[in-house]
Amino acid sequence: MPRITRNIVIPDDEISLEFVRASGPGGQNVNKVSTAVQLRFDAAGSESLAPDVRERLLKIAGNRATDEGVVIIEAKRFRSQEKNRKDAVDRLAEMVRKAAVKPTPRRKTRPTVSSREKRLSQKKRRSEVKRLRRPGIPGPE
Repeated sequence: MPRITRNIVIPDDEISLEFVRASGPGGQNVNKVSTAVQLRFDAAGSESLAPDVRERLLKIAGNRATDEGVVIIEAKRFRSQEKNRKDAVDRLAEMVRKAAVKPTPRRKTRPTVSSREKRLSQKKRRSEVKRLRRPGIPGPE
């Protein structure tokens, strides 16, 4: 039962782990032992997540989430099954932690009077430079 934050705890029955054969390092071992872990977490049907956290988690998960709202994390970095299992659970916990943080709402701001004046004076200067480059217009004498 991984504790994500003080308020969020995901029960073990909501996480399913499947061990599969991994590609990569391991020699003959890689052909015999299923060390890679495929973690599945049904975020859409989870009772342990608040609706807003669930929504943000699915957005953060991106391609790792299925259309049904199941987050799939594959861990095959390590040669040991136990390390890969811990890695997958830690990665899920990190995603849920990020999803638990509410984004601060954007406040509309307006440009200051001086910044507007500065922008307009730069535009006038640039316009003047380009005007003087045109053929047939005499320059300042």
